[in-house]
Amino acid sequence: MALGGVTFEIERGEFVAIIGPSGSGKSTLMHILGALDAPTSGEYILNGINIEDREDNELAEIRNREIGFVFQSYNLLARSSSLKNVSLPMMYADIPKKERYKRAVAALEAVGLSDKHNNTPNQLSGGEKQRVAIARALSMKPSILLADEPTGNLPTKQSEEIMDIFDNLNCEGHTVIVITHENEIAARAKRVITLVDGKIISDIKGKHERIEHEID
Repeated sequence: MALGGVTFEIERGEFVAIIGPSGSGKSTLMHILGALDAPTSGEYILNGINIEDREDNELAEIRNREIGFVFQSYNLLARSSSLKNVSLPMMYADIPKKERYKRAVAALEAVGLSDKHNNTPNQLSGGEKQRVAIARALSMKPSILLADEPTGNLPTKQSEEIMDIFDNLNCEGHTVIVITHENEIAARAKRVITLVDGKIISDIKGKHERIEHEID
Protein backbone atom coordinates (compact mmCIF):
# COMPACT_ATOMS: atom_id res chain seq x y z
CA MET A 1 0.00 0.00 0.00
CA ALA A 2 1.51 3.31 -1.11
CA LEU A 3 -0.53 5.38 1.37
CA GLY A 4 -2.55 4.25 4.36
CA GLY A 5 -4.77 6.28 6.67
CA VAL A 6 -3.42 9.59 5.41
CA THR A 7 -5.77 12.38 6.51
CA PHE A 8 -5.05 16.11 6.59
CA GLU A 9 -6.34 19.49 5.45
CA ILE A 10 -4.44 22.35 3.84
CA GLU A 11 -6.00 25.78 4.20
CA ARG A 12 -5.84 28.49 1.56
CA GLY A 13 -2.65 30.54 1.97
CA GLU A 14 -0.57 27.87 3.73
CA PHE A 15 3.05 27.04 2.87
CA VAL A 16 3.44 23.29 3.38
CA ALA A 17 6.36 20.93 2.83
CA ILE A 18 5.72 17.21 2.49
CA ILE A 19 8.91 15.34 3.28
CA GLY A 20 9.95 11.71 3.40
CA PRO A 21 12.52 9.21 2.11
CA SER A 22 12.25 7.28 -1.15
CA GLY A 23 9.30 4.91 -0.97
CA SER A 24 7.49 6.92 1.70
CA GLY A 25 4.52 7.72 -0.55
CA LYS A 26 5.45 11.31 -1.46
CA SER A 27 5.05 10.80 -5.20
CA THR A 28 1.71 9.03 -4.82
CA LEU A 29 0.45 11.80 -2.56
CA MET A 30 1.69 14.45 -4.99
CA HIS A 31 -0.19 12.73 -7.84
CA ILE A 32 -3.38 12.74 -5.79
CA LEU A 33 -2.98 16.37 -4.70
CA GLY A 34 -2.31 17.33 -8.31
CA ALA A 35 -5.43 15.47 -9.54
CA LEU A 36 -3.17 13.26 -11.63
CA ASP A 37 -4.45 10.16 -9.80
CA ALA A 38 -7.50 9.43 -7.68
CA PRO A 39 -7.23 7.49 -4.39
CA THR A 40 -8.46 3.88 -4.47
CA SER A 41 -10.36 4.62 -1.27
CA GLY A 42 -11.14 7.75 0.70
CA GLU A 43 -11.69 11.24 -0.74
CA TYR A 44 -9.70 14.18 -1.99
CA ILE A 45 -11.62 17.47 -1.94
CA LEU A 46 -10.02 20.37 -3.83
CA ASN A 47 -11.78 23.71 -3.35
CA GLY A 48 -15.04 21.88 -2.75
CA ILE A 49 -14.53 19.56 -5.74
CA ASN A 50 -14.38 15.82 -5.05
CA ILE A 51 -11.99 14.48 -7.70
CA GLU A 52 -13.17 10.89 -7.25
CA ASP A 53 -14.89 9.45 -10.35
CA ARG A 54 -14.18 12.53 -12.45
CA GLU A 55 -13.65 11.90 -16.15
CA ASP A 56 -10.17 12.46 -17.58
CA ASN A 57 -11.23 15.60 -19.44
CA GLU A 58 -12.74 17.01 -16.23
CA LEU A 59 -9.53 16.26 -14.31
CA ALA A 60 -7.47 17.95 -17.03
CA GLU A 61 -9.64 21.06 -16.75
CA ILE A 62 -9.35 21.04 -12.94
CA ARG A 63 -5.57 20.71 -13.13
CA ASN A 64 -5.23 23.54 -15.62
CA ARG A 65 -7.51 25.84 -13.63
CA GLU A 66 -6.64 25.02 -10.02
CA ILE A 67 -3.05 23.76 -9.88
CA GLY A 68 0.25 25.30 -10.95
CA PHE A 69 2.84 22.54 -11.28
CA VAL A 70 6.57 23.10 -10.79
CA PHE A 71 8.80 20.10 -11.53
CA GLN A 72 12.43 19.25 -10.84
CA SER A 73 13.16 18.94 -14.57
CA TYR A 74 11.56 22.33 -15.49
CA ASN A 75 9.71 20.87 -18.53
CA LEU A 76 10.38 23.92 -20.71
CA LEU A 77 10.19 23.93 -24.51
CA ALA A 78 13.83 24.13 -25.61
CA ARG A 79 13.32 26.39 -28.65
CA SER A 80 10.77 28.74 -27.12
CA SER A 81 11.43 31.99 -25.29
CA SER A 82 10.68 32.46 -21.61
CA LEU A 83 7.62 34.49 -22.59
CA LYS A 84 6.27 31.71 -24.84
CA ASN A 85 6.97 29.02 -22.24
CA VAL A 86 5.03 30.98 -19.65
CA SER A 87 2.19 31.59 -22.11
CA LEU A 88 1.74 27.92 -23.04
CA PRO A 89 -0.89 26.84 -20.45
CA MET A 90 -2.88 29.99 -21.20
CA MET A 91 -2.97 29.04 -24.88
CA TYR A 92 -4.51 25.68 -23.97
CA ALA A 93 -7.09 27.54 -21.88
CA ASP A 94 -8.01 29.77 -24.86
CA ILE A 95 -7.07 32.96 -23.02
CA PRO A 96 -6.90 35.88 -25.51
CA LYS A 97 -3.45 36.82 -26.81
CA LYS A 98 -3.31 40.27 -25.18
CA GLU A 99 -4.27 38.82 -21.79
CA ARG A 100 -1.70 36.02 -22.21
CA TYR A 101 1.03 38.57 -22.84
CA LYS A 102 -0.02 40.72 -19.90
CA ARG A 103 -0.08 37.77 -17.51
CA ALA A 104 3.21 36.31 -18.80
CA VAL A 105 5.03 39.62 -18.35
CA ALA A 106 3.63 39.99 -14.82
CA ALA A 107 4.56 36.42 -13.90
CA LEU A 108 8.14 36.80 -15.13
CA GLU A 109 8.42 40.06 -13.20
CA ALA A 110 7.17 38.27 -10.06
CA VAL A 111 10.09 35.82 -10.25
CA GLY A 112 12.71 38.44 -11.09
CA LEU A 113 13.09 37.73 -14.82
CA SER A 114 11.83 40.95 -16.37
CA ASP A 115 14.99 41.10 -18.52
CA LYS A 116 14.79 37.49 -19.79
CA HIS A 117 11.59 37.58 -21.87
CA ASN A 118 13.30 36.51 -25.12
CA ASN A 119 15.84 34.07 -23.69
CA THR A 120 15.48 30.41 -24.57
CA PRO A 121 16.23 27.73 -21.92
CA ASN A 122 19.79 27.15 -23.19
CA GLN A 123 20.50 30.82 -22.43
CA LEU A 124 19.39 30.47 -18.80
CA SER A 125 20.96 29.03 -15.66
CA GLY A 126 19.26 26.18 -13.83
CA GLY A 127 17.84 28.59 -11.29
CA GLU A 128 16.52 30.87 -14.03
CA LYS A 129 14.88 27.91 -15.79
CA GLN A 130 13.10 27.03 -12.56
CA ARG A 131 11.98 30.65 -12.21
CA VAL A 132 10.44 30.45 -15.69
CA ALA A 133 8.69 27.23 -14.62
CA ILE A 134 7.31 29.00 -11.53
CA ALA A 135 6.17 31.94 -13.69
CA ARG A 136 4.42 29.49 -16.02
CA ALA A 137 2.65 27.94 -13.03
CA LEU A 138 1.58 31.40 -11.81
CA SER A 139 0.21 32.47 -15.18
CA MET A 140 -3.07 30.57 -14.75
CA LYS A 141 -3.66 32.14 -11.32
CA PRO A 142 -4.02 28.70 -9.69
CA SER A 143 -5.41 27.88 -6.26
CA ILE A 144 -2.28 25.88 -5.44
CA LEU A 145 1.37 25.98 -6.45
CA LEU A 146 2.47 22.33 -6.28
CA ALA A 147 6.24 21.87 -6.53
CA ASP A 148 7.81 18.42 -6.84
CA GLU A 149 11.48 18.48 -5.74
CA PRO A 150 11.81 22.00 -7.24
CA THR A 151 15.42 22.44 -6.10
CA GLY A 152 16.64 18.90 -6.82
CA ASN A 153 18.80 19.91 -9.81
CA LEU A 154 20.13 23.15 -8.33
CA PRO A 155 23.21 24.14 -6.30
CA THR A 156 22.65 25.46 -2.79
CA LYS A 157 22.61 29.19 -3.60
CA GLN A 158 20.09 28.80 -6.42
CA SER A 159 18.00 26.47 -4.25
CA GLU A 160 17.80 29.18 -1.60
CA GLU A 161 16.77 31.74 -4.22
CA ILE A 162 13.94 29.49 -5.44
CA MET A 163 12.72 28.94 -1.89
CA ASP A 164 12.87 32.72 -1.34
CA ILE A 165 10.50 33.10 -4.31
CA PHE A 166 8.08 30.54 -2.85
CA ASP A 167 8.26 32.34 0.49
CA ASN A 168 7.49 35.69 -1.13
CA LEU A 169 4.61 34.22 -3.15
CA ASN A 170 3.18 32.69 -0.01
CA CYS A 171 3.41 36.04 1.77
CA GLU A 172 1.35 37.46 -1.12
CA GLY A 173 -1.37 34.89 -0.39
CA HIS A 174 -0.50 31.96 -2.64
CA THR A 175 -0.96 28.42 -1.33
CA VAL A 176 2.35 26.58 -1.77
CA ILE A 177 2.96 22.84 -1.39
CA VAL A 178 6.51 21.56 -1.82
CA ILE A 179 7.33 17.85 -2.08
CA THR A 180 10.93 17.19 -1.00
CA HIS A 181 13.33 14.76 0.61
CA GLU A 182 15.65 17.54 1.81
CA ASN A 183 15.45 18.68 5.42
CA GLU A 184 16.86 22.12 4.61
CA ILE A 185 14.19 22.75 1.97
CA ALA A 186 11.34 21.49 4.17
CA ALA A 187 12.50 23.74 7.00
CA ARG A 188 11.73 26.80 4.85
CA ALA A 189 7.99 25.98 4.92
CA LYS A 190 5.58 27.06 7.66
CA ARG A 191 4.19 23.56 8.08
CA VAL A 192 5.97 20.24 7.62
CA ILE A 193 4.19 16.92 7.03
CA THR A 194 6.52 13.93 7.33
CA LEU A 195 5.70 10.66 5.56
CA VAL A 196 7.28 7.29 6.33
CA ASP A 197 6.07 3.99 4.82
CA GLY A 198 2.89 5.59 3.51
CA LYS A 199 1.82 7.10 6.81
CA ILE A 200 2.03 10.57 8.34
CA ILE A 201 4.35 10.38 11.35
CA SER A 202 4.29 14.11 12.12
CA ASP A 203 2.46 17.27 11.06
CA ILE A 204 4.15 20.33 12.57
CA LYS A 205 3.11 23.95 12.06
CA GLY A 206 5.44 26.89 12.51
CA LYS A 207 8.87 27.77 11.14
CA HIS A 208 11.57 25.31 12.16
CA GLU A 209 15.32 25.70 12.22
CA ARG A 210 15.64 21.98 11.54
CA ILE A 211 13.47 18.95 11.00
CA GLU A 212 13.73 16.65 13.99
CA HIS A 213 12.86 13.45 12.18
CA GLU A 214 15.80 11.79 10.49
CA ILE A 215 14.61 10.50 7.12
CA ASP A 216 17.84 9.58 5.31
